[in-house]
Amino acid sequence: MTDKLLNILTGINRSAAPSSGSMILVNDLYGAMPEIHTTFLGRAPVDQAWKAAFDQLITLSTTKRPHGPDFDAYVDELTHEVGALVEKIHPNAIHAQYLGLALSLAFTRTAGNTPIIAIAHGPDVMVAERSASEREAMTEVAGASAAIVAPTCALADRIDRLTERRFTDRLTVIPWGIPLRDARVSDQPPTGTGPLSLVHAGRLDDNKSTITAVEALALTDQPHHLTVIGKGPLREYLEQRAIELGLRDRVHFDPFLPRTELWRRLPDFDTFVFTTRDLEAFGLVLVEAQAHGLPVAYADLPGVKDILGSAGVPYTPGDPRSLAVALDEMGRDVHRRGALSNAALINARRYDIATTGRQLRELTLRVIS
Repeated sequence: MTDKLLNILTGINRSAAPSSGSMILVNDLYGAMPEIHTTFLGRAPVDQAWKAAFDQLITLSTTKRPHGPDFDAYVDELTHEVGALVEKIHPNAIHAQYLGLALSLAFTRTAGNTPIIAIAHGPDVMVAERSASEREAMTEVAGASAAIVAPTCALADRIDRLTERRFTDRLTVIPWGIPLRDARVSDQPPTGTGPLSLVHAGRLDDNKSTITAVEALALTDQPHHLTVIGKGPLREYLEQRAIELGLRDRVHFDPFLPRTELWRRLPDFDTFVFTTRDLEAFGLVLVEAQAHGLPVAYADLPGVKDILGSAGVPYTPGDPRSLAVALDEMGRDVHRRGALSNAALINARRYDIATTGRQLRELTLRVIS
């Protein structure tokens, strides 16, 4: 197998575009993996620039019905469509992104003798924690997989617990990464004390808890400024809450930005604020911020400190006052911010997407052989 291309079938049951961290990750990952031929299954519309990482991109035609009483019938139809593709493509291995979601179930039920590597992303684990039927689906995919990949030990442990520790020996941790070569750092080191220019980027939903950052600004001793970049169902509520707290001039909202534009802007800020309060599979944006030299004020969740190393300042998840204290301390200590910035750059070097790609390819070869 080492003397020819490794033929991998994978996919995510979403529009084939850089619309989320998972979609950006897989595009980076398969573009960085050496000596492979990748067929990716996705949904229309297709971002023509984004799909360049894959040798073939096939759009699924089965009408998507991810919830409700039609779910079983939907999975049956999707399984029929995917089965025909597996038979046609003859992959050496299947990478099932998201444990237990519809496309992973379809892969599981059509793989035959083709080995499966299941790859967890976080939302799949969250739904399995809330629903017995989702846990059953996760267990089915895990049971059919030769290996189960998680990006952190914390997420691997949650999967192990949800599957009643039946597949512990199949779990392996491969940290995610980013294309480090494209990151740039501000030419200006931190200078002086005083208000910080803060940035938060991500989906604006309940778990990401952007409200913690907004409400923290009303409790700080210094008039820090926060820029929120992203979209989501809580955008309007967050804007209204900022006005209620008298923060109209200190909280600015920008729409979701393509990564190229986000990376261009990151060096203009002093600190990145990470506010997720429940589960974060990995948090690629943490590494992105660090790769641009930004210290991170982070919600102290399982696994996050392992990712950030000593290059961040923790606070209690979901607690605006705890975050306010952390921000004021950073604002008063320019020397500490400088040390955190240097530590961030060093820590980010651990997470190159080329390393992630090489490790996943090596695991795939071991599974096949």
